[in-house]
Amino acid sequence: MIIFNEFKVKTPEREVILDITGEISNIIRESNIKEGVCRVFIPHTTAGITINENADPSVIKDISSYLNKLVPKGGGLGYSFKHGEGNSDAHIKCTLTGHSVDVLIHEKRMMLGTWQGIMFAEYDGPRNRRVMVQIQGE
Repeated sequence: MIIFNEFKVKTPEREVILDITGEISNIIRESNIKEGVCRVFIPHTTAGITINENADPSVIKDISSYLNKLVPKGGGLGYSFKHGEGNSDAHIKCTLTGHSVDVLIHEKRMMLGTWQGIMFAEYDGPRNRRVMVQIQGE
């Protein structure tokens, strides 16, 4: 059986990483899939998704800070971006975090590690974004 769901995320600022684990968990629970795989896909070129620690908020701040040092807005190290919209840093950060994650489902629960959560990463907000969820299993 395959179940598809989608929800919206309204991001409050240009760059923010939001924990969406609860929303995904609710979709899995309502799907009645006991065993399977959940794929979460972000259909945007300046927003990404990752699995990382959701217990200590300083981890997310460290990730954001380091990504900004690695890929500063406007370029850096003598390089200036060519893309006319001025958001090339967001495109590159999105490439680094990726567009999808897969999570195993066992007994209607995501098999995340103790400290893991699913994080939506906005790099060019504030915007209204979509999160697509496909669950496959039985």
